[in-house]
Amino acid sequence: MLPNDTPITPELVASHGLKPDEYQRILDLIGRTPTLTELGIFSAMWNEHCSYKSSKKWLRTLPTTGPRVICGPGENAGVVDIDDGEAIIFKMESHNHPSFIEPYQGAATGVGGILRDVFTMGARPVAAMNALRFGAPDHPKTRHLVSGVVAGVGGYGNSFGVPTIGGEVNFHPRYNGNILVNAFAAGLARADRIFYSKAEGVGLPVVYLGSKTGRDGVGGATMASAEFDESIEEKRPTVQVGDPFSEKLLLEACLELMQTGAVIAIQDMGAAGLTCSAVEMGAKGDLGIELDLDKVPCREEGMSAYEMMLSESQERMLMVLNPAQEAEAEAIFRKWGLDFAVVGRTTDDLRFRILRHGDVVADLPIKDLGDQAPEYDRPFTRKAPPATLAAADIPEPNDYAAALVKIIGAPDMASRRWVWEQYDHLIQGNTALKPGGDAGVIRVEGHEKKALAFSLDVTPRYCEADPFEGGKQAIAECWRNLTAVGAEPLAATDNLNFGNPEKPEIMGQFVGAIEGIGEACRALDFPIVSGNVSLYNETSGVGILPTPAIGGVGLLPDLSVMARIAFAKDGDAILLVGKAGSHLGQSIYLREILGREEGAPPPVDLAEERRVGDFVRGLIRGGRVTACHDVSDGGLAVALAEMAMAGRNGAAIRLPADAGAWHAWLFGEDQARYVVTVKAGDVVSVLQGAASAGVTASEIGSVGGDALDVEGLATISVANLAEAHENWFPAFMAGEI
Repeated sequence: MLPNDTPITPELVASHGLKPDEYQRILDLIGRTPTLTELGIFSAMWNEHCSYKSSKKWLRTLPTTGPRVICGPGENAGVVDIDDGEAIIFKMESHNHPSFIEPYQGAATGVGGILRDVFTMGARPVAAMNALRFGAPDHPKTRHLVSGVVAGVGGYGNSFGVPTIGGEVNFHPRYNGNILVNAFAAGLARADRIFYSKAEGVGLPVVYLGSKTGRDGVGGATMASAEFDESIEEKRPTVQVGDPFSEKLLLEACLELMQTGAVIAIQDMGAAGLTCSAVEMGAKGDLGIELDLDKVPCREEGMSAYEMMLSESQERMLMVLNPAQEAEAEAIFRKWGLDFAVVGRTTDDLRFRILRHGDVVADLPIKDLGDQAPEYDRPFTRKAPPATLAAADIPEPNDYAAALVKIIGAPDMASRRWVWEQYDHLIQGNTALKPGGDAGVIRVEGHEKKALAFSLDVTPRYCEADPFEGGKQAIAECWRNLTAVGAEPLAATDNLNFGNPEKPEIMGQFVGAIEGIGEACRALDFPIVSGNVSLYNETSGVGILPTPAIGGVGLLPDLSVMARIAFAKDGDAILLVGKAGSHLGQSIYLREILGREEGAPPPVDLAEERRVGDFVRGLIRGGRVTACHDVSDGGLAVALAEMAMAGRNGAAIRLPADAGAWHAWLFGEDQARYVVTVKAGDVVSVLQGAASAGVTASEIGSVGGDALDVEGLATISVANLAEAHENWFPAFMAGEI
């Protein structure tokens, strides 16, 4: 028997997030009562956050391969070929629960964690984004949470030295008790120099790298796998504390070490810290791991084995090292002022063995910690999709100009400049398209023209109304935003944020969204190569809106023909590529002007998305487009307003004779649509090309003047549009509204 001074009671088991039947499974696996440290290890490895026990079945249905995919899900991040012997490595993951408890450090360490996922595979981070969702603006905590999260994202990313080039910020009462902070990072690497976490070789040193271990973040992964309640403030010690300057040193030391050939396997210490990193490395390699915790660098006195194994202190790595290069490796880390300690070895007995003060405090079957984690086929119920609302049954606005001004100044639609100006989006000197457009774009270092585009997208109100169509739309919009700058969409990562999966209706949302995501990915050749599932996003039984955020990466071979959203030149013709708007269900117009959230979301015709998007991308790459913007929230009217504001240039819009209901034509959120501008002399040939490609396209106006003039309905100065659009966020954060 192992020494165990702590009685394992049902209450202690429950406090570790383990159900009685899961604890019985542990007893059956090891044939005895676990020690406290072993209970903590099982809790870390079998919680929802690490084991994906409620979602594995459905995640396996997603398309994860393609001609450019080098590494799909299962590693720290996905790896995709971008030609010239180069790869882009990227992933998105959540830090929702920590950010609600302690917004600055929760968001900061979310950024730090996703950056480590990227550079542990040998990539230098080149871009970051984030998708943030907060409660209602009038909720008493919202302003505080926005301030802390944005400061945390900027404080870590800016100090580390990676440009934040895009993202989303949304508000809704359903996030009042559980905000979402989804962090994305991407890095560049040589395609033939990717580093993986699979341990190889027996008797090799297991090395601890980076910062010292403290008591911050103990139990963080378990906390992130449970609902919140009134005891939320007691969970503050489970939030990690980050140091971006240490992380920058860790990056440089790791990349230098990787050039030596000394690294056999490497894994960052993220969720569940030393436990998860060691188990994953050993189990993937069919090896055991033995750790001597007396050799782990600690920054606090008297830490127990339990605390050390479950600490989520930041800026740490675990590595299996070529023993012949130990001195060389240690010299590199000492040069960068970081800890380097041989804390264990690989074994051939498939055991996970932990020693502390000469005692064996844990001795567990390493494969069973991951492979034998519970996997649930949870029951689910599908909610019948709501009925489609007919445009004729939805009132027109009394004043079209006032309606548009109100929409573009609404919390969900107003400019995010207040947010992104706190982020350094120009560091590294490669940013080609800053936040505020359809996608962020960076030049690939070492190339004159080659660039990469990035976008984050999901429309939670669509997913709430119809998870299947909402999942499809999240993929389609991300694909469309990459296309709108001229990029070839390569692959995506997902961050699947949902409520309690033990509720059949919530599990039904998850299943429906996964099915929609999968269908869209297959139709658009847009595989999912990495991702994260965040469940139990509920407080006192109130769940968030289903929010399956999608992060996409696209390739631009030639930056010189990249499209921007700004109206560029007086006299350019404005074309609507795609069908006329008719769908107002779940629209921003319906919510902001009429105060209603109802109806079916717009259906997504994936064949139409592909056809229209491929045509638009061809126009951009042919140098025929002077501006391009996809049509999404707020419909055509908002797309036109955003193009006008970006270019500080007006437009005259003609209403087509067959427009039907004008409010649906202007504010309908029908999918597979873009607004493009072309030179007046190119209109005929572009429309002919669209007809040949089977794509609906029409000329709807021309660029010029200082107002957005919609024939017979509204005339609004671009200056007034910009004032309404830019003012809400600063006024909100100043406490003026």
